[in-house]
Amino acid sequence: MPLTDQRLQRDAFNQLLLIRAESPPVAVTPVRAFALSEPERFIALVDAQGHEQAFIEDLADLPREDAELIRQFLAERELMPEILRIDQVLSFSTPSQWRVTTNRGAAELTLKSEDDIRRLSEGLLITDAHGLPYRIPDLKALDRHSRRLLARFL
Repeated sequence: MPLTDQRLQRDAFNQLLLIRAESPPVAVTPVRAFALSEPERFIALVDAQGHEQAFIEDLADLPREDAELIRQFLAERELMPEILRIDQVLSFSTPSQWRVTTNRGAAELTLKSEDDIRRLSEGLLITDAHGLPYRIPDLKALDRHSRRLLARFL
């Protein structure tokens, strides 16, 4: 059901509540359908049992306060560090160990194969051996040293 005649608010326990006129508030969690390709569109609000309570086709269609609340909850829930710099690659054959600097600090990751690096419409998605995703949103924003190391895998 679309998010019309409803509003969102945080409760005292930091939960996101969906407020409707005829029913009690429902604690919901925003879930993106296409987190990488359409991060601002197609967001479901699901309850604790995973049932969809509302569907948002585009955050731009919501009141600014509701859209910002959803963005805050998504940012708290989703962990996808962005690689700012590739400091060192210890082995160019797989599995390879990388030392990188992300927007959340230094990290070491292991790539099992070249298939762990996927091209997106904008940038790259790198998945380490533990299944943790890292993004490089813009290859041109990387420094020359990082681009040179990355080129050996692309």
